[in-house]
Amino acid sequence: MGITALVIAGGKGTRMNLEIEKPLVSIGNKPIIEYVLYALRNAKEIDRIIVAVSKHTPRTKSKVKEWSIEVLETPGEDYVSDTQYAIKKLGLEKVLVISADLPFITSEIINKVVKKYERCGKPALAVMVPAKIPKKLGLKADRVLKEKKTLVPTGINIIDGKRIDEGELEQETFIIEKEEIAVNINTIQDLEVAERLLNQMKHRTIRHAQVGANIHET
Repeated sequence: MGITALVIAGGKGTRMNLEIEKPLVSIGNKPIIEYVLYALRNAKEIDRIIVAVSKHTPRTKSKVKEWSIEVLETPGEDYVSDTQYAIKKLGLEKVLVISADLPFITSEIINKVVKKYERCGKPALAVMVPAKIPKKLGLKADRVLKEKKTLVPTGINIIDGKRIDEGELEQETFIIEKEEIAVNINTIQDLEVAERLLNQMKHRTIRHAQVGANIHET
């Protein structure tokens, strides 16, 4: 199944209150959108990557073009409208829609999401995390949904683009209990949490490397 990744990177990012465009805000000296694109490029289930920009994100457009990644300019109205515009404009079929502000997304998670969609038999899939995870991290969720569990959308969805005009589609909910996809960068507080998590991950990696070295020495 050919899956196109559509990265939504055209929002105003007004809550950040920074001069720099939100997709270009740095974590660990790299723009957050670069983390997303790296994960997508290394996900074997993704055949094509398109970044949806707008008049609000001209520098993001230039940077993405430098990386030789396909770009589409959208009206920049809102997340849903820009998604619909891109799908219709390009005639996209199976589309993984992902926010440009998920710095800890991995190719492994993306592959898992695509495989779940292929098995679910529904035209749409939404990836959620339990609300307890962002709360534990000190993040404030924009939206909270109450189903069997209290869930928070991650900004990752898959949709059958051929059915985009049918209104609200039947949807599978995929719950992933991972901190990595609970972090969306929308505020300065989110950015601080992300930097803290990145430092913790680096320290864990160093410790694991040290343990591995000790094992080989014995």
